[in-house]
Amino acid sequence: MKNIIKLEELGMFLLGVYGFSLLNFSWWWFVLLLFTPDVGMFGYLFGNKFGAFCYNIFHHKGIAVLVFGIGWYINNNILELIGIILFSHSSLDRILGYGLKYKKGFKFTHLGEIGS
Repeated sequence: MKNIIKLEELGMFLLGVYGFSLLNFSWWWFVLLLFTPDVGMFGYLFGNKFGAFCYNIFHHKGIAVLVFGIGWYINNNILELIGIILFSHSSLDRILGYGLKYKKGFKFTHLGEIGS
């Protein structure tokens, strides 16, 4: 089952890459920004509950699609870019086994415990 999920996430990551290719930005922007959603991990400096909340905000695909959709609707390339980066990063994280976090701690995710 994990391989099927990883394959599905790879497809979504490639969708994000394709979406980025439709924007008018240089490719180095994609590479530079791809790991910026990990800024959400800083929430763990204030405890597991707040850390999980912050991490999940930056790694929730629904939020990524919403941000992209708003950017598309109002014709704002920056919001489209942010949505695509959030979406692509989340897919890449899930390929690597990092899912949305539970309040118990960083290693407890909706995909299972990290390192198990």
